[in-house]
Amino acid sequence: MLGGSALTGFAQVRGPAERTLRVCADPNNLPFSNRRLEGFENRLAALVARELGERVVYTWWPQRRGFLRRTLDAGRCDVVMGVPSNLPGTLTTRPYYRSTYVFVTRAGGRVDPRSFDDTVLRTLRIGVHFTGGGNPPPATALARRGLARNIASYSIYGDYRQAAPPARLIEAVARGAVDVAVAWGPLAGYFAPRQHPPLRLAPVPPSDARTGEPMTFAIAMAVRPDDPARRDALDRILARLGAEIHALLTSYGVPLVQEPVGETR
Repeated sequence: MLGGSALTGFAQVRGPAERTLRVCADPNNLPFSNRRLEGFENRLAALVARELGERVVYTWWPQRRGFLRRTLDAGRCDVVMGVPSNLPGTLTTRPYYRSTYVFVTRAGGRVDPRSFDDTVLRTLRIGVHFTGGGNPPPATALARRGLARNIASYSIYGDYRQAAPPARLIEAVARGAVDVAVAWGPLAGYFAPRQHPPLRLAPVPPSDARTGEPMTFAIAMAVRPDDPARRDALDRILARLGAEIHALLTSYGVPLVQEPVGETR
């Protein structure tokens, strides 16, 4: 171990330690994040770091089961972007956007459902993302209407050797492997315009008419439960950057829906 005089001299040469914003993120998950920093969460992290006078440093980990345990909870990083605003086991910021599931169809076609009760769905092959950890809200809504046999399952994780694995669901609509997809809005809003020809999006109803299960969700950032000071600092930045964040999300095609009155988390 170096002696005190040596440590002092080293500090004088290097100057003050650089302040960093340590972010946990998936390296292959557009439109949210990737190693090339092309996702809107990468760009949002850069905006936040700018406001803090810090530099973003990433801990990369595939965002699947065990992600939080191996990153945020393990102390490898301090902030996770883009989580549900009520994520258990974390302390979350104020939501910085709310989005919705959407129907994805081929433009110009006759298929254009606007609700889960649309009778046209009974004749269609319907693509839906699954995580392996329970049914997502659209799958539950479809199953309750006797449409489980119409569902074509696509893993949200997909083949990680390919770029942006979740995009396979949207591409399936474009090539006719499914007639319609029900996908999370930010993902669909980014990849649908990139198909040839571009695909059409229509928001699903805000909640399931039969069960009341929500189809829109508020999205926030998460820190460890013992880090309220960091959460509070992020809250102040999110409030200050509201217009800039809105413009960023819009540029990525994120379908934005208005928050319920009074919602803060």
